[in-house]
Amino acid sequence: MSPKTTKSTLKSLKKQIEDKDKEIEGYKSRIKYLQADFENLEKRISLEKETLITSSREPLILKIIDIYENFDRALTGGSKGSKGAILQGVEMVVNQLKETLANEGVIKIKCLGDKFDPCRHDALIKEQTKDAEEGIILDEIQSGYLLKDKVIRYSKVKVSKR
Repeated sequence: MSPKTTKSTLKSLKKQIEDKDKEIEGYKSRIKYLQADFENLEKRISLEKETLITSSREPLILKIIDIYENFDRALTGGSKGSKGAILQGVEMVVNQLKETLANEGVIKIKCLGDKFDPCRHDALIKEQTKDAEEGIILDEIQSGYLLKDKVIRYSKVKVSKR
C-alpha cells in the first residue's frame, strides 16, 4: 500500500467514525426525548387514574351525604318530638342505607345454620354441642358482606364442634 492510499483510507475511516459519532449522538438525543415522553406519560396516567377513582366515588359519596343528612334530620326532629318519632326516623335511614348498599352491589352474607366456609366466615368461637353437626354455624357475631361476588368482610361466627 502506498502512503497516498493509506492517507485516503485513514481519511475515509475518520469520516466514517465522525458519521457514526453523529449517528450515535442522534440516537442518544432521541432516547432522551423518548425517556422524557415516557415519564410524562406515566405522570399523565397517574393523574388520570386518580381523577377516575375520585369521580367514580362521587355518586356513592353523594348517596352517603343524603343518608347522613337524614340521620341529622331524624336527630334534630327527634329532639323536638317523641322517642317513637326518633325511632321511625332512624328506621327510615337504616332502610335507605340498606337500599343504597344493595344498589352498589353489597350483599349481606347469610350464615346461620349453614356449614362453616373459611372463604366466607371467620370462626371466633367453637362450641361443643350435641344439637348440631360438626362445623355448623350456631351464631353470627358480626355480619359479613360481599361486593358482587367478592368477600369484603368475613362473617365472624360461632361454630359447632363435637
